[in-house]
Parts: sequence; structure tokens; C-alpha cells
Amino acid sequence: MQEMLQDYLNYLSVERGLSQNTLESYARDLRQYLQYLKEKKNIEIKETTQATVIGYLLQLQAKGKATATLSRSLAAIKSYYHFLFREAKIERDPTINLDAPKQEKRLPRVLSVEDVSNLLEQPDLKTPAGIRDRAMLEVLYATGLRVSELVSLKISDLNLEMGYIKCFGKGSKERIVPLGSVASKYVKHYLEHARKFLASSLNEETLFLNHHGHRLTRQGFWKIIKKYAESINLENDITPHTLRHSFATHLLENGADLRSVQEMLGHADISTTQIYTHLTKSKIKEVYEKAHPRAL
Repeated sequence: MQEMLQDYLNYLSVERGLSQNTLESYARDLRQYLQYLKEKKNIEIKETTQATVIGYLLQLQAKGKATATLSRSLAAIKSYYHFLFREAKIERDPTINLDAPKQEKRLPRVLSVEDVSNLLEQPDLKTPAGIRDRAMLEVLYATGLRVSELVSLKISDLNLEMGYIKCFGKGSKERIVPLGSVASKYVKHYLEHARKFLASSLNEETLFLNHHGHRLTRQGFWKIIKKYAESINLENDITPHTLRHSFATHLLENGADLRSVQEMLGHADISTTQIYTHLTKSKIKEVYEKAHPRAL
């Protein structure tokens, strides 16, 4: 089973070009499922039935796993069986009629424009690390990048004169995102006055560096944004993704069209972007109820 799993992961990496994070997620979910087959059922992957898969999902549910976790696990298992069936490793696909459990749509946390401005002003611009942090926060809010895309930026991905950056999203898909004059100003300031004090090598191409002179990790930036959020008493669930959500919502509130926001966020399906329309509708209703004399 391990050999077949490795073949599948190689297929995802080479032929479908999935990111390392997605590959690790698929591998983790599938190894847990295969462990279940070995320890609980003592059966091979070729012998499994639909009842086997359902039994595994019920076990996850009994352990208190969220609906989103169940859906993600089933998606990985279905994709794996589909691959094995196509490669003639199994005679039938036991997941062919299995649907993922329905999930409640949770609206993402969004900051107000005032809270975003306050957060972005927290870094100390008298230190190289503070200048870097301000530049990163400005870029994140100006572009709506995923944090993995932000920390992967190279100097060559910047075009400050034209005001855009190039990034590589899920599936290594390239997209061009406007940067804006404010973020461009802080990135330029970082390049001229801070990066040279962080870099350990002249050959380092990564844009944002940690104190060792290497690429900043996602976890490292998560700690940075937490620190600044706590300094202004924002609620403790602020993450780098909060600025991405705020970016999209503020654009839509100010008249941007959904397709443009989808393009900037790098969403393959517009239905993923549509969740932000619920947020803007809520905002419109709130404004109406406060402003209209007969609203209440």
C-alpha cells in the first residue's frame, strides 16, 4: 500500500503540479486512512468497500473531528481511489457515489479599515525588522496574497515602477497583482534601508528575510502579526489570512467587481470568492438600518 501511495503522491506532484502544502495534507490524510485499514480492519486497499470508507468517516466524527476535516479526508480518499482505478490497481472505486457531508459556511473574520490602519502602524520603523514587518503587512493588505505566497516572493517578482508583483499560487499558477503606491513605498524603503542588514548572502533572492538572513517562514510571519494584533488589543483570532479577507471585502465594499477580486485572490472558482458578497451585503444592511429613518 505504501508503494501505491507514493506513486499517487508523485502523480500529484509531477502531473498535477500541486503545492508542497497540499501534497503534505493529502499524504497525512491518506496515511491515517491506510493506518485505519491496517489496524482496525486488517484489509488491503483492493478489498475495501463503500462501507469501509463510511466506517472510517464515522470514526473521525466520533473523535469530534469537524465537518470540514471529514470533507477534506473524503476528498483525499476519493481522489486516491480514482487514481488507483484509472491505473488498474483496483477493480472498482468504492467512493464513486459518496458525497461529502454538507458544511456550514463560516464567514471569515474581517477587520475594519480603521483596525487595519492601526495594525499596519505598529511596527517600529527605527529597526530593520520593523521596517520589514511594515512592508510585509502593507503588501499583504494591498494584494490579498496568501501568506505562503508572501514569504515566497523574490526580489525579481517586484516591479515597483509599474506597481505590481508576480506571485505563484496554488498549483504553481502565476498571477500578476497590483501593489499600490503605499505598499510600493514601504517595500522600496525596506529594500534601501533594512534588507541589507538582514541578508546573510548577496546571492539571497528571497524578498523578506528573517534575522538569520534566510526566507521567513509562514509560522514566523504568523507570530509577527499576532504580536502586533495583541499590542492594540485586537481579538486573538487574527491571522495573516484575516488581512486577505479584509482586502477582498474592502474592495467589494468600495465597488470592485467580483471577477477582478477573484483574479487578484487567485481563486480558480468564483464560488470561492462569492463568500465575500455575504459580508458586503451584511455591511449594506447595517448601514441601511443605521441611516434610514424607517429601517427599524
